[in-house]
Amino acid sequence: MRFDPKTTRVYIAGCGGMLGKAVHERFSAVAKVLATDIDQNEPWLEYGDVRKYAEMREQILAFRPDAIINLAALTDLELCEREIENAWLTNALGAENLGLVANDLGVPYVYISTAGIFGGEKEFYTDFDSPNPLGYYAKSKAHGERWVTATVPKHFVFRAGWMMGSGPTKDKKFINKIYKQLVAGKDTLHVVSDKLGTPTFTVDFANGIHRVMESDCYGLYNQVCGGSCSRLDVAREFVRLLDLEKRVEVVEVGSDFFKEEYFAPRPASEKLVNTKLDARGLNVMRDWRVCLEEYAREYPRL
Repeated sequence: MRFDPKTTRVYIAGCGGMLGKAVHERFSAVAKVLATDIDQNEPWLEYGDVRKYAEMREQILAFRPDAIINLAALTDLELCEREIENAWLTNALGAENLGLVANDLGVPYVYISTAGIFGGEKEFYTDFDSPNPLGYYAKSKAHGERWVTATVPKHFVFRAGWMMGSGPTKDKKFINKIYKQLVAGKDTLHVVSDKLGTPTFTVDFANGIHRVMESDCYGLYNQVCGGSCSRLDVAREFVRLLDLEKRVEVVEVGSDFFKEEYFAPRPASEKLVNTKLDARGLNVMRDWRVCLEEYAREYPRL
């Protein structure tokens, strides 16, 4: 599709989170955007709950978008294990609800999936590998991915890895959890080395969504930063970028160290390879170290 700031209209659901900030900035530059979320934490957000089909359909049809982007997700793995129904309603039914509206309008539909849908039996996963979800977060997201690819003709499904972005106020993932420990004065960080993956910078990810949508190459894509690593690698690099290497010790531990706090099942490896993006010349994702260096500038030095 072609984007024109004066005429193109894009509806974005679940836009109040860490990915939403980057996606809103990217698409507001090229289209008229209606951004919604159940948490209206920005002045540019309107209320929208993807679990409620009739309300969402009325709102979207009134806006008459040229494309629908669904970022809404319950991404806390432990919360998904505790609130199983909510996980299914948000991650799976929500995917269906907006997909049905996209089909009614005949417009492209973007759904965000996750590397977490794999079971960790392999070290690397391409776009063509079959999911083997372990927990309810992964199962509900895998259903959303499967339903969208089978039911929505004009679909773009993007699998993300370990998300990082949006700074101290919105980042709910690994980087900000590390930073909060540093702010609290911790000089020793315990970080696991037995969980492997591919970081994903929200800014690059949003640029990638735009790039692929412009290409009209519908389909499912792995879209993660270049390179792969362990959680330990990421933590050590982040501490180095904050110039805290001499003050903070990063101690290697196994996942059992956090088994009570992080009890949801997680694959040993969820490394993705951007096979299709590379083959089609659509890959805009930079190396994770380059992205982390850029992202670290958003964090005040301690």
